[in-house]
Amino acid sequence: MALPSTSGEESLLRHRAFVAFWLARTCSSFAFQMLSVAVSWQIYAITNSAMALGLIGLMQFMPSVILALPAGHLADQRDRRRIVLVAQLVELTATAALVAVSLLHHADQITLLALVFLFSVAKALEGPSMTSMLPSLVPPAILARATAASAVSTQTAVIAGPTLGGLLYVAGPHVVYSVAALFYLISMAMVKILRYERPQQPRLPMNVTTLFAGVRFIRERRDVLGVISLDLFAVLLGGATALLPIFAKDILHTGPWGLGMLRGAPSVGALLVGFWLSRNKLDRHVGMIMFGSVAGFGIATLLFALSTQLWLSLLALFALGGFDMISMVIRGSLVQLDTPDDMRGRVNAVNSIFINTSNQLGEFESGMLAAWIGAAPAAAIGGIGTLVVVGVWMVLFPHLRRRQKLESAE
Repeated sequence: MALPSTSGEESLLRHRAFVAFWLARTCSSFAFQMLSVAVSWQIYAITNSAMALGLIGLMQFMPSVILALPAGHLADQRDRRRIVLVAQLVELTATAALVAVSLLHHADQITLLALVFLFSVAKALEGPSMTSMLPSLVPPAILARATAASAVSTQTAVIAGPTLGGLLYVAGPHVVYSVAALFYLISMAMVKILRYERPQQPRLPMNVTTLFAGVRFIRERRDVLGVISLDLFAVLLGGATALLPIFAKDILHTGPWGLGMLRGAPSVGALLVGFWLSRNKLDRHVGMIMFGSVAGFGIATLLFALSTQLWLSLLALFALGGFDMISMVIRGSLVQLDTPDDMRGRVNAVNSIFINTSNQLGEFESGMLAAWIGAAPAAAIGGIGTLVVVGVWMVLFPHLRRRQKLESAE
């Protein structure tokens, strides 16, 4: 791992709290990815039902939306580190239960879905607190690099986690769940030892007014509104990756191995760009870089839609993932730095609702449009639509377009 900068910037490794956070995030991400592939395979092996797989998604989606605002409010009311510890303890308990029911041969659809739901409730409560902790662990000047380093760990888990889970599943689902439980124990140990470099601010009392304060804050802060809404519409229109099986089989005429390469290409692009961003500082023209990266995402989507060659499609998806990583790091850092510490939980909660909703609706939109006009035209419309959104948002949010640094000048 090479978290230190190569350009003379302050090393992330000097911040022990961030290192502990990074290790905790990495371990929990690996555990989640391993659990996802194992539970999906186990339920399908038991039921042989595609609907059962859809129910897994439903069990994960409902808590993430319903509990987002309360979880964000809780993150602004209590010690975020303790919230993460309690949530991960519940996740560890659910994982241990998966080990038990698998070993005892009591695993059935209802039991597995119930444990997935319990796990998802804990994950929903953990999310805003985990995200909001990061700005308290490093100075503002290197927050973007810290965000990129954190994203690198997530992308690594997305790439390697399912593979590791699949290999371990050969020995039985209980083996996958046991290793995931070990990862959660390590994650909890890292969260337990980390200490804030910048203390949390005094909290306001919990009531309905403060519950929805994050929504009002986003509406009133133009740069934050611009960043979050740009993310919402860009992801909503750029859902071409949901159509990869169609492209692999009917357009690129490749098999499962080709589909696997197509699925992995965006993550590889994001991983390499995230690694570079974790070692280099963005300190000029961040607004235009952000808009340019979202435009690059749209162009890469359009190129993928028009491609009939596997190598060109892989290159387009690689670029798509890289552009998305740049945009994500800048957007995430801007939201964190422009939001007071006592509001970060609620603002991150609202942001997570937008992200989850746009991802789900984006895949739905792409699927419905592809069924109507075909996969390639649907993906092309998504790419063109993303470019249109970038142009409109540059006009609607001129201050964001002219923004030079991640840190607010206000």
